[in-house]
Amino acid sequence: MLNFNQIIQTKEYDFLRIHPRLGGRVMLLGLGGSHAYGTSQESSDIDFRGVTLQLPSDLIGMTRFEQYEDEHTDTVIYGFNKIIRLLLECNPNTCEILGLDEDQYLIQSELGKELAANRGLFLSKRAIQSFGGYADAQLRRLQNALARDSMAQSEREIHILKSVRNAMEDFNRRYGVFKKGTIRLYIDKAENPGLDTEIFMDASYQHLPLRDYSNMLGIMRSVVKDYDKIGKRNKKKDEMHLNKHAMHLIRLFMMAVDILELREIRTHRREEAELLMKIRRGEFRQTDGGFSPEFYEILEDYERRMEEAARKTRLPDNPDMRLVETYVERVNRYVVTGQGQED
Repeated sequence: MLNFNQIIQTKEYDFLRIHPRLGGRVMLLGLGGSHAYGTSQESSDIDFRGVTLQLPSDLIGMTRFEQYEDEHTDTVIYGFNKIIRLLLECNPNTCEILGLDEDQYLIQSELGKELAANRGLFLSKRAIQSFGGYADAQLRRLQNALARDSMAQSEREIHILKSVRNAMEDFNRRYGVFKKGTIRLYIDKAENPGLDTEIFMDASYQHLPLRDYSNMLGIMRSVVKDYDKIGKRNKKKDEMHLNKHAMHLIRLFMMAVDILELREIRTHRREEAELLMKIRRGEFRQTDGGFSPEFYEILEDYERRMEEAARKTRLPDNPDMRLVETYVERVNRYVVTGQGQED
C-alpha cells in the first residue's frame, strides 16, 4: 500500500516546501484521480490536488495568481480565490477536493479544515448542469469512440453539434456572452467537399470583449478537435481509455446524486468501488468491442436517479452569496492583516 505522506517528502515534491506560494500557505492537499475515488490500479498515476492562500499582493497589490501546476508529479494547487469561483459553479474537479475522506488529506491547516467544513456553502442546483455537462461529455466520447467505424459522417456531425451546444451553455452561464449578441449553430449541406453535412454558425455580437470571444471559439474548436481524433488512436490503449471513460461516467452520476439528494460531496466511492472497478477492468465489454446491455441498464438507472434527484432536490438555485462573501472576506483579511481567523 502506498504511503502518500512519505511520497510528498521526497525530493521531487520539494516544490511543496520551497515555492513561495506554497510551503506554509497550503490550506489543503489531498489525493486526486483514481486514488481519491478508490478505483486505482497498480499502474495508476499519483495525483495530488490542493488549495493555497493568496499572497497579500494578490489582494491589494499588482500580482495575480490562479493555480500552481507541477506537470512532473501531476500536482495542481489552486489559489483560494480561484477555487471559490469554481466551487460556486459546482465544478466537479474542485468539488472533489472538499469531499475526500479525512485520511486522504495530506495537509490540512485550520483554514483548510474550515474550507472543507464549509463545503455546503457552495452546493446549489448549479450542480445539475455542471455534473450533467461533464457526464454528457464522457457519454459523447464513449458513443462516438464506439461508433467510429460505423457512424455516418452526418450522424457524427449531430453528436458534435450537441456537444458544442452543451459546452456553450456552460460558457454562457459563467460569462453571459449571449446577452451581448446571438449565436446560432446548425447543420446544413456541407461546403467542404470531404463532408456530406457540416455545422455552420451565424453570430452577431456587439461590445463583446475580445478575450471572451477568443475563449468561446477555443471551446468550440476543442470539441471539434476531440471528435476529429476518432479513428486515429492506438487500439489497445484506446480500449483502456474507453473503460475509464465509462467508469467516470457512472462515477459522475453517483457524485451528482449524492449532492442533489443528500447535499453531500463524496469523492471516495467506497461502497460502489467494486462496480466501478468492474467497469474499468472491461467486464461490461462485449466481443464486438461494445458495452453490454447490463452496462447500459446501469447507466439508464443513474440517469433516471439524477433526473429525479434534480426534480426533488432542496438545494437552492444559487449559493447564498452573502454568506460566501463573508467567509471569503474573512479568510483574505487574515492573509493581509493576520487578523480574522478566529472571528
